[in-house]
Amino acid sequence: MGQQTYLTTAELSARIKYDTRTIRERLKDSVLIEGLHYIRPFGGRKTLYVWETIEQDMAKSSLGNSFAIPLANGGVLHG
Repeated sequence: MGQQTYLTTAELSARIKYDTRTIRERLKDSVLIEGLHYIRPFGGRKTLYVWETIEQDMAKSSLGNSFAIPLANGGVLHG
């Protein structure tokens, strides 16, 4: 496994421009999944977010929301 950047909720908030409360109450455990997007080191209460995984998933999600028309040959027409 490569080098990973672990962020606190406040640090993640600054990077993605979401309020810390939104991260804790709306994103955590619905969009951000324990073991994939965040960990609780040493079985404690502190949450550390894995920046590389979150960044990658945000980009995927962003690409998935673009307007596209599927074509019969398997291609996609972007509009």
